[in-house]
Amino acid sequence: MKVERQPRMATGDGANSYASNSRLPMKALLKTGPVRQKAIQELYSSCLLHGTSTLVIADLGCSSGPNALFVVSEVMSTLREYIGEGTSMEDRCRAAVEVQFFLNDLPGNDFNLVFQSLESLATEEMAAAPPCYVAGLPGSYYTRLFPCQSVHLFHSSFSLMFRSKVPEDLSNGTHRNEENIYIGRSTPPAVVQMFQEQFRKDFKLFLTLRYKELVSGGRMILTFLGRKGEEMLMHGDVDSMFELLSAALNILVQKGRVEKDKLNSFNLPYYAPSISEVKVLIKEDLFSIEQIELFESNWDPHDDSDSDVTLDCARSGKNIANNSIRAVMEPLIMEHLVRPYLMNSSWSFPPLSRSTLRN
Repeated sequence: MKVERQPRMATGDGANSYASNSRLPMKALLKTGPVRQKAIQELYSSCLLHGTSTLVIADLGCSSGPNALFVVSEVMSTLREYIGEGTSMEDRCRAAVEVQFFLNDLPGNDFNLVFQSLESLATEEMAAAPPCYVAGLPGSYYTRLFPCQSVHLFHSSFSLMFRSKVPEDLSNGTHRNEENIYIGRSTPPAVVQMFQEQFRKDFKLFLTLRYKELVSGGRMILTFLGRKGEEMLMHGDVDSMFELLSAALNILVQKGRVEKDKLNSFNLPYYAPSISEVKVLIKEDLFSIEQIELFESNWDPHDDSDSDVTLDCARSGKNIANNSIRAVMEPLIMEHLVRPYLMNSSWSFPPLSRSTLRN
């Protein structure tokens, strides 16, 4: 399957790169740590029980920067501690199981930055863990990536909300979503249904592909942005952030810096589902749900408080615009709009963000 507009994060390690602005996804990784650790221990024990020599783990949509190797490091730390709890005989048996780790993302991902970071794992601490081998695997997770029944654990964090493509009737101009780049208040109901149907097609395909690649008893841990309820537009949901971005880009249209038709033809290959939408598709076939939960995080990646009160709206607005939005969405928008327009658009984000934060 061709991923028509390949979503990738801003490359490199500069001020506007994803590597320098990935604190929000890191919060999600920390939140889901106990789930991963439990799964790793159980799968490792299963490998021992069945005489399997290699535990195979794949991180889908790994991106780049400090988060890309976080799961690798966590897995090895978990196994090192888990092995240390056993007897000497168990330690000798467990040492026979090696770990193969695949880091997957689209070909446009900054894999060079990921590979340059691998040396940081070669520490004395890692030496006490089972042998670990890390490989990059470019490709879309909406295609087959592995041989049948070859992977024990699929992990994906902050990635599966991206679709394989924009709904076809939007990309070919049959329907319009004017002044929106995602689902906004003025989005026609028919267009909303197109986004929903694209999600259903993509997620069912993803589940089918991974089912073929997982070993019997294998696991998947998937974390992605969603909605708190069934209502499509709820304050604070991801829809609010994209309405903010749409408003900023429409200001550039009003100033004559971006062509209106060019912006109106741009839609994000994205959908944030509700829990019920996810459950329905998983329970249709193939998989059972061991645990599913909804957790919230502040859109300002530098605000670790649980309060709904924003003390410095201007600063939070800049953090949201340049850290949470720009580092993720810049490459997609650059592909459709000219770079100077995008660079100037950042000036419009902060005041719009203040308005949103006060609602």
